[in-house]
Amino acid sequence: MSDRSPGPSGPLRTTPLDALHRSLGGRMVGFAGWSLPVQFAGTLAEHAHTRAAAALFDASHMGQISLHGPDAARALERLVPGDIEGLPPGRQRYALLTNEAGGIIDDIVVARYPGRLFVVLNASRAETDIAHLRSHGLSPELHDDRALLALQGPRAIDIVARLAPPAAALPFLGAAETDLAGIPVWISRSGYTGEDGFEISVPAADAAALAGRLLAEPEVAPAGLAARDTLRLEAGLCLYGADIDMLTSPVEAGLAWTIPKRRRQSLDFLGAAPIHDHLTHGPTRCRVGIRPAGRAPARSGTDIAAADDTLAGSITSGSFSPTLNGPVAMGYVRRDLATEGTKLALLVRGQRLPAVVGALPFVPHRFAR
Repeated sequence: MSDRSPGPSGPLRTTPLDALHRSLGGRMVGFAGWSLPVQFAGTLAEHAHTRAAAALFDASHMGQISLHGPDAARALERLVPGDIEGLPPGRQRYALLTNEAGGIIDDIVVARYPGRLFVVLNASRAETDIAHLRSHGLSPELHDDRALLALQGPRAIDIVARLAPPAAALPFLGAAETDLAGIPVWISRSGYTGEDGFEISVPAADAAALAGRLLAEPEVAPAGLAARDTLRLEAGLCLYGADIDMLTSPVEAGLAWTIPKRRRQSLDFLGAAPIHDHLTHGPTRCRVGIRPAGRAPARSGTDIAAADDTLAGSITSGSFSPTLNGPVAMGYVRRDLATEGTKLALLVRGQRLPAVVGALPFVPHRFAR
């Protein structure tokens, strides 16, 4: 989730929190067709605050839809290799929309509420996803009148316990309709930072009031896109448009865990044949963690060479890790080079910079268990 893909041309869209961001000194940038804060106090400070306490992110640019009817889960299962029919009420699941070639159209989150499936889409993929769903007989209800907030960090549970006690009892990936600070919300215990936390869908008209109420709590500070990116990279989580795309299979991306045994046996979803081939014989390339030597981060697009100087792959995401105080990256390498500890070289401006394949995640997840 949290895609890097360019958005549509034209004026940037604004979220219901735009005025609040500006009043808090947020530095606004264009992202996937939206005007969003990249930082407030600074990336390092916001990253550290998320790890130590709780940060509030605006995810309102993400697409929000519902699928209705008794056959919605079965219909969606034809388009994803995950288990949607077996998703219990009050639970949500990470899933992948795949195409005929086994590539990833989008990575999505699906929650089951009474009488419907609630689905969160990446911002730049929302129009494509909705058209794809409609072309396969589904009728998504668009929730353009809702905002999406992400409260992330180890103290998020304390805030939710004060403002919405029933929601504090949610397990990881649990979802509920409840009131938060007196405002009706759809809330799940989830996020994309590697930390415990909650994602909160709220009517747009109430979003600024709810965000203000959350920011009034002593543990909470606002955070922007830059900290969200460094956190998800440390957690080894894919970014659509960088680490996964229409030409990447779930197996190449290290996301085969989203395909349960039942779906591997039924093979009744788009792209089943090429995905089954990768599951059976292995892909030619694999997503891996990469630890560059030195202090300089490896940027997206950097070529990777093997010890024998042959081209091995390329970097898809890279940054400086505030938690590890050093650079980390993810990328794709030939399968024979994907073992942890394998030595690589990053080709930067004619130089070979040493690196090694590292374990993912770089920083252990602290999701609620």
